[in-house]
Amino acid sequence: MAVPEVTLNNKVEMPQLGFGVFQVPDDETEAAVTAAFEAGYRSIDTAKIYGNEAGVGAAIARSGIPRDELFITTKLWNGDQGYDSTLRAFDASLGRLGLEQLDLYLIHWPTPKRDRYVDTWRAFEKLLADGRVRAIGVSNFQPAHLRRLLDETDTVPAVNQIELHPYLTQEEVRAFDAEHGIATEAWSPLAKGGDLLKEPAVTSLATKYGRTAAQVVLRWHLQLGNVVIPKSATPSRIKENFEVFDFELTDEDVAALSSLDRGLRTGPDPDTFN
Repeated sequence: MAVPEVTLNNKVEMPQLGFGVFQVPDDETEAAVTAAFEAGYRSIDTAKIYGNEAGVGAAIARSGIPRDELFITTKLWNGDQGYDSTLRAFDASLGRLGLEQLDLYLIHWPTPKRDRYVDTWRAFEKLLADGRVRAIGVSNFQPAHLRRLLDETDTVPAVNQIELHPYLTQEEVRAFDAEHGIATEAWSPLAKGGDLLKEPAVTSLATKYGRTAAQVVLRWHLQLGNVVIPKSATPSRIKENFEVFDFELTDEDVAALSSLDRGLRTGPDPDTFN
């Protein structure tokens, strides 16, 4: 099944469905990413703090997949923010991944108390100008953080990766992103803890379409236009999460899932996390 692509604001094409490796141990990451490649994924999302960039790199090296068919994302950790330290951290991440160029580099958190994300973004702009990365973006940025980047720098982020699922629909952030041509990418797309997948609104749609609850929620994301990166270390689930392009929810179904919003964060608050 062909994965639809989202055209970023600098004309780079990004697969709408990718594979995340958050909390996958490095010694299990190569096998998980290999299973993802076998299922059809070509976009992989990692981060320095995950400690598994090397595992991702090993899977890429062994895959035999042409580099231009892959879309690889990693993220700068909070303690590395700042102009010079960002450039050093990028070099280290690229080395662990075994790559000469990255497809997407993200500031992992705004960490507003550190007040370094503007200088960090200027280093990102240099990496982009130098051709070392094809697109630059942010993660967990609220409208106020984004507005400051728009006001004080020259490059609009291509992507804003945020916690997003039916319990946390992030309408304000998504609207800001859309207004400014920023693609919204969902992490924790199925929420944590499993409660979402037991919701009657979800399970009834799973029955209606003969799908799993996870497939229904992933389809919701895709129809909202989100880029989405489900993660799993189980090959059968990795494959199952990829099989979401041969059915479609109605507008009423999408609205029913969106109505589950309760502002529930399962991760940190971007305004206070440092």
